[in-house]
Amino acid sequence: MKRLTLQNVGPITKADIAFGDLTVLVGPQASGKSIFLQWLKLLEDAQYIRGRLAQYGVDWEGPLPDLLELYFGEGTGPMWHDGPNGSAIAVEGEPVTNVEAKLKRGGRRRDEPGVFYMPAQRAVTMRDGWPRPFSDYGPGDPFAVRDFSDRLRILLGGMVGRQSEIFPRANKLKAALRDVLDDALFRGFGLRVDRTYPQRRLVLGRNEAPSSLPYMAWSAGQREFVPLLLGLYWLLPPAKLAKKPAVDWVVIEEPEMGLHPRAVGASMLLVLELLWRGYRVCISTHSPHVLDVLWGLQAIQRSGGDWRDVADLFGAGRSPSLKPVAEAAIGKTRAVHYFGPDGKSRDISDLDPASADDAERGWGGLTGFSERVADVVARLAA
Repeated sequence: MKRLTLQNVGPITKADIAFGDLTVLVGPQASGKSIFLQWLKLLEDAQYIRGRLAQYGVDWEGPLPDLLELYFGEGTGPMWHDGPNGSAIAVEGEPVTNVEAKLKRGGRRRDEPGVFYMPAQRAVTMRDGWPRPFSDYGPGDPFAVRDFSDRLRILLGGMVGRQSEIFPRANKLKAALRDVLDDALFRGFGLRVDRTYPQRRLVLGRNEAPSSLPYMAWSAGQREFVPLLLGLYWLLPPAKLAKKPAVDWVVIEEPEMGLHPRAVGASMLLVLELLWRGYRVCISTHSPHVLDVLWGLQAIQRSGGDWRDVADLFGAGRSPSLKPVAEAAIGKTRAVHYFGPDGKSRDISDLDPASADDAERGWGGLTGFSERVADVVARLAA
């Protein structure tokens, strides 16, 4: 899919999004970014979703509002309405004439998702340091949360039989990436499986230390980031494959949650790893640091920079192992779309600080507060 358009769906009046290899959605809360991204997954993965729900005895044959509540969560059915100025969807500019039929019968059956979705509610997927199973959630909880949580549970179940160390783990990430993550997030602590209790749990600890830190003693950023790291692990297939064949898209909601700007940069370096592997990535964010990365990549591309400039952008050192990742990042297409309070989207991909468009100049409102503070300080200092 290269273009998706939603009209009159929930808070969205019209969102017409042309995707790049990396697509970033910005805008205030409740402007429809998450709804849009979940619709992307729903349209691509309808039969996968149907199959997953059927495993747990959930019927996918009801009317459209019921399907939407099963997928988006309780109370979301009214986001779709018929009649004058009714809801509408277009894919590649072509209207989807019967959305209910498409969700029930359209698309191909698959055992793995075509869109791997990392929701913003990542921290709630862990209970006592271990991912919750699909059945641990209620029927009114969003499918994206339930499925992501269960995927992590299955992943860890397959990993712990071989060794207890989860991070650092040599066969999962390049050494340069591990170093960046350790410096920004783990600070010399390792992530491992603790088997001293009847129930397995993830803990943080140093090899030489007799004690370890359970999940609730982690920093807020670590609690937010570890599920994201495990999601990345799920996307890394055995060494002979660059990506999971069935998965084309990766959606990450608010990768910056709980993170210091330095750790946000580390998270974006992992996004470049996904792009290099051939995934298309969509991000929703409220962080200007995410757009800093895109702006920097844009400048490197326009100025004829090379992979070393990308490595410097992240302070990652010029390790040769980063060269293919950084070179791929320069050549990838990027798109940034602003979801405004009027319910309409705008393409602000140029990120021009001198643009006459307030949304583009202020990066979707992410730099607006800083601009006002600077104006007030300058006025007082004059």
